[in-house]
Amino acid sequence: MKTYLGQDIRNVAVVGHSHSGKTTLIAALLHSAKMTATRGRVEDGSAVTAYDEEEVARRTTMANAAAFAEWSGVKINFVDTPGFHMFLYETRAAMLPVEAALVVVNAQTGVEAVTDRVWKYAAEVNLPRVIVINQVDHPKADTRLGRQHMIELMQEKWGRQVVPVQLPIVDQQGFHGVVDLVTMKAFFYQPDGDGHGEVGKIPDAVMPDAKAAHEALVEIVAEGKDELMEEFFREGTIPEAHLITALHEAIRDDRIFPVLYASGLRNVGTDHLLDFLKVYAPAASEREPIAARGKIEALANGNANHEGGEDEIVMRQVDDAAPLALFVYKTMTDPFTGRVTFFKVISGKMKADSALQNYTRAESESISHLYIMQGRKPVEVQELHAGDLGAALKLHVTLTGDTLGDKAHELFLDQVSMPEPAMTYAIEPKSRGDEDKLAPALHKLMEDDPMVKFYRDPQTNEFLVSGAGQPHIEAIVSKLSRRYHTHVILHAPKVPYLETVRGRAEAQGKHKKQSGGHGQFGDCKLRIEPQTRGSGVGFANEIFGGAIPRQYVPAVEKGVRESAARGFLAGYPVVDIKVTVIDGSYHDVDSSEMSFKMAARIGFRKCMEQAKPALLEPVMKLEIEAPDEFAGALMGDLSGRRGRVQGMDSAGAGTTIRAEVPMAEILTYGTALTSMTQGRGSFRMEMSHYDLVPQAIAEKILAAAKQPVEDEEE
Repeated sequence: MKTYLGQDIRNVAVVGHSHSGKTTLIAALLHSAKMTATRGRVEDGSAVTAYDEEEVARRTTMANAAAFAEWSGVKINFVDTPGFHMFLYETRAAMLPVEAALVVVNAQTGVEAVTDRVWKYAAEVNLPRVIVINQVDHPKADTRLGRQHMIELMQEKWGRQVVPVQLPIVDQQGFHGVVDLVTMKAFFYQPDGDGHGEVGKIPDAVMPDAKAAHEALVEIVAEGKDELMEEFFREGTIPEAHLITALHEAIRDDRIFPVLYASGLRNVGTDHLLDFLKVYAPAASEREPIAARGKIEALANGNANHEGGEDEIVMRQVDDAAPLALFVYKTMTDPFTGRVTFFKVISGKMKADSALQNYTRAESESISHLYIMQGRKPVEVQELHAGDLGAALKLHVTLTGDTLGDKAHELFLDQVSMPEPAMTYAIEPKSRGDEDKLAPALHKLMEDDPMVKFYRDPQTNEFLVSGAGQPHIEAIVSKLSRRYHTHVILHAPKVPYLETVRGRAEAQGKHKKQSGGHGQFGDCKLRIEPQTRGSGVGFANEIFGGAIPRQYVPAVEKGVRESAARGFLAGYPVVDIKVTVIDGSYHDVDSSEMSFKMAARIGFRKCMEQAKPALLEPVMKLEIEAPDEFAGALMGDLSGRRGRVQGMDSAGAGTTIRAEVPMAEILTYGTALTSMTQGRGSFRMEMSHYDLVPQAIAEKILAAAKQPVEDEEE
């Protein structure tokens, strides 16, 4: 396998709404470049970047996948990304290692919710964008007037920099060609062929539109350069050679967003798309220096011991001559090859048989073989230059987001922050054998997917698994079964209710037993009163005159705290109370620590009976993003869930709603939100505080809960 310099490498993230044809388009591009013998299909799992068993079964991309094409002396690295809103954290992460985004738009539906969202992600990191209108061959694709309307809508949404650089040729034969508006040449294709077009004359029916579009393209390209404007006004046009150079610079500098047309399913326009990426997409070496965190002492002293050093922002040039640095943008556990670590060579030249330092984990890693990935197939290479994407197998400690490199030149790149998981389920192994395998299997899945969380709730003692939504968690369960032969049961998690008191009470607890020999005697009087939210359980001693010997007071406290942990109403922990021991009595022979602990339990329960006990429920802070037209329905739904809206913000055509909602009401909110917003809404939530449960609802909870703990015998 040939290796390529940074100037001959194009790194492209293929992004867009689900079912816009991203994976199929990549399969067609690889076939046109003769990287694959046949065009893969998503339906049967033969598409190069659709190899995960869950993705094939669900026919949707759920994680990033890498592939490459060698084309006319350049190497084009593609990163296929999810288009379903639930998995957009993967798409966002894919924008770190690339220099351009190929935004795929469905010709039937135009710009959709996720299309606009990934566009904004790219804008946040100043990533150049190339728009491809795909599925132009579909019978429901827009007509000529509809296509012009689609361009106008994109210009309205994304700015007048959206400009066609191609026109599709659609007639009674269907979509079978494109017009290059730079060279003013037509390329004709045989649908379902090898993707290679033949140069021909622009059809008469298309020529008027082509001339007008060419002039519009020349004019907007000329706007960015004074010398081009002068040439444009002087000559009335711009020579082709000057136009190519200027268009490349305009795309690289984010001043123009070109629009092309293709059909991935019928393999029309794919070779011209490859040509376009070769000529106009930014090369890896053209990337601006990358901002990273270094250590002042490490930089000054030339060593990697950063203890005591302070962070400093350093700019690292994408250059072979710079110190070696790799950034890990994805990890994957493959059933055949084991753990695969995907990385970008930020700077320096990476060679096989290299010893590297993992700066993030302060450990050494040895990479004996280097690969580039064609889907799940590793292709071995001897070296990779700055700007290229590569992979290594079976690294020991390295995970997604880590930075590696020369030990003497420490560097840290920040990974994309992950949103909080949107849905949590309780997970229970089906058998004892499954119980032993569950934790190791889930930890492997967590290494692959940073959104997966697995932990034990200390209050309910349930094992919980969290993910981006219900389909995500269902896929996790399926992978546990298929890959690791671990079978589990999912059910809604228990809500971690708490108990408290709303009033003040005093009661005496007396424990007395006599059964021959030494008896048991403990007597204490307790006062219970409410405290502020979040204050837990407080204990105080106000005994005077030695009514209870000092050595027995800790036993009283222990009895109180044990009783509070066991709950009173329904077995939920009692919090936000202060318990004070104010009086008592003892027996010289029969009193003991156990006797006073039992007395404290009895006194605690008597106090709880009189102190107006109540249930507390967790309240979540919720932030919802959705198009404006769904705002009314969302507000009404939140009201029905006992939610309190804290504020609303509008930006463009979207609305952000901030609210506080009881956890019990939003355990499955992700599914409801998808239904209400047609998949165009998203939400984030985090724990806010505990609040009192309304009486009517508390009665239902208590009726459904387990019976309170039995009274201790007196």
